[in-house]
Amino acid sequence: MEVEQVEIREHIRRFAPFSSLSDEQLDDIARSVEVAYFRAGESILSFGQTVEHLHFVRSGSVEVYRRSGELYNRLGEGEIFGQFSLLSGRGARFPVRALEDSLIYFIPDATFRMLFDEVPDFADFVEVEDRTRLRQAGAVQSGASPIMTTPVAKLVGRTPVMIDSATTVGEAAAHMTDQNVSSLLVTERTAGHRDTAASGEDVIGIVTDRDLRQRVLAAGLPYDTLVSEVMSTDLVTVADDDFAFEALLLMLKENVHRLPVMHRLRPVGVIALSDIITHETQNSLFVARSIFHKNSLEDLYSLTGDVQACFVRMVNEDANSHMIGTAMATIGRSFKQRLLQLGEEQLGPPPVPYCYLALGSMARDEQFLLTDQDNAMVIDDAFDPQAHDDYFRELAAFVSDGLDRLGYPYCKGDIMATNDTWRQPLKVWRERFCQWIGRPSAESLLHSSIFFDLGGVHGQVQMADELKALIAERASATPQFLFCLSQNAQNRTPPLGFFRDFVVEKSGRHQNSINLKRRGTAPLVDVIRVHALAAASQAQNSFRRLEDTAAAGYLTASTAADLRDALEFISLARARRQAHDVEQGNELNNNLDPQSLSAFERRTLKDAFKVLSNAQRALKYRYRTAQASLRGP
Repeated sequence: MEVEQVEIREHIRRFAPFSSLSDEQLDDIARSVEVAYFRAGESILSFGQTVEHLHFVRSGSVEVYRRSGELYNRLGEGEIFGQFSLLSGRGARFPVRALEDSLIYFIPDATFRMLFDEVPDFADFVEVEDRTRLRQAGAVQSGASPIMTTPVAKLVGRTPVMIDSATTVGEAAAHMTDQNVSSLLVTERTAGHRDTAASGEDVIGIVTDRDLRQRVLAAGLPYDTLVSEVMSTDLVTVADDDFAFEALLLMLKENVHRLPVMHRLRPVGVIALSDIITHETQNSLFVARSIFHKNSLEDLYSLTGDVQACFVRMVNEDANSHMIGTAMATIGRSFKQRLLQLGEEQLGPPPVPYCYLALGSMARDEQFLLTDQDNAMVIDDAFDPQAHDDYFRELAAFVSDGLDRLGYPYCKGDIMATNDTWRQPLKVWRERFCQWIGRPSAESLLHSSIFFDLGGVHGQVQMADELKALIAERASATPQFLFCLSQNAQNRTPPLGFFRDFVVEKSGRHQNSINLKRRGTAPLVDVIRVHALAAASQAQNSFRRLEDTAAAGYLTASTAADLRDALEFISLARARRQAHDVEQGNELNNNLDPQSLSAFERRTLKDAFKVLSNAQRALKYRYRTAQASLRGP
């Protein structure tokens, strides 16, 4: 092989999908490649042009355009284009032009097709268009499994405790006490056939605390009786990849309360009926219902472990982000409601009606584990500060202190009902929202991202509904406000560099990572809120807002679907990050190292951020009419 061909082979092997190819396949590519040089601004592919090669950017950069002339993508070193035309057999859909002086490798169609047919990873990489890939990723993850599809392996808490068949029942009882278990697997060393993997021993039975009580103590057997004489034989086992409901059915069918869990004939644990019941108590509805049966802050605190377990369970069972966010918000609201009930029992009935508001992610049903408390209080207009405010101040403090104890830290921005500013009569809130919308300022726009996502939690919740209706009516009729809000929604840009590489944090605790909330979900929520307010939607959840916005014609169905998929993918990446931290006992955060993702996940994450970038860019044009009116004649 020529030196130049070796250089080509070693260069392309650095980049997906070529990194998955064998040396022989890379040699074939290197021998067949043609090389071309394009000056900046020169056309590489024009619309409809017959495509006979896969294009690989060796150096420089290119821009990909839509047929309309709108910029679609920028590609840099190691990226490819032309694959969709090769696969479809049609002319180029997207014209391509060199952004700067560029060197392009041309890989012949025949070589491309050979790789596509023979290498599944190569085919997976090239056949899925970015938006389709994003949609497929979301679709896979939104396929929420039923609760009882949890694999048995998830119920196993520890490795099995085993004893030899020559052990006496007295020794077995002592061993069970030492190990704090209620059953022991009984083994016997045998020559040949199946064994417990490395140990060379067969599991021949199980002895439980119930066996010791009924078959030893009640029968008056001596403590030196061998466990082999009282154990249960004819073991009923379950595989670790069976589902929990199958284990439950097996217990009912065989009338047993414990099942050894096997992985390839090797015992990896023992599950009991209580393990399945405990698993079910980590259901979000069970947790929420339990909250209302607790009568003190300490009792409520005892449920905080179940909240985390519920979150992790939903993530591991592939619930979609809407389900997770709704479940966590429901639990959070239930905590607030119960605290308010306990507060009213302690302080007495409220002197005038009020409504306790949830703000931000809880109001949107998009709450995850790492969240602080954003709340406020709307009080009936009969409110007399001199006569009534001590009551509501104490009630707000009771709730906020309780929430902090339950894992919802105080808001660093002091957006809480304990702040006098955010504990006001309904008429003040009406005037405040009208002022924020009618005369937008930096401060009011900042508040818009918090207070315009609101929901009534307790009390006269119709007050919250009245405010939501007011906001929707005024905002949709005030182009200047929508323009300012749209400008504000462009401030937090996605972490993509010029050539669509990730821009990661360069220093600090989260070096080389991306904050998925600050750079992903939060700006997406901002963009969606602008369109929803323009469409006069009163929905709070971002997915519901997208439905309303598309129905009202403010977004095309395609654009709404792109935003939904992007929000779903980034939200789930954030949820999985938090679930992983819980399971590992790490401090929770919203940061993700993109290098921890697979190549497919990295590409999909880039797709999601590109959707955000395009949506922010579209805001500039969507509300520019309002910009002109702001400048005046």
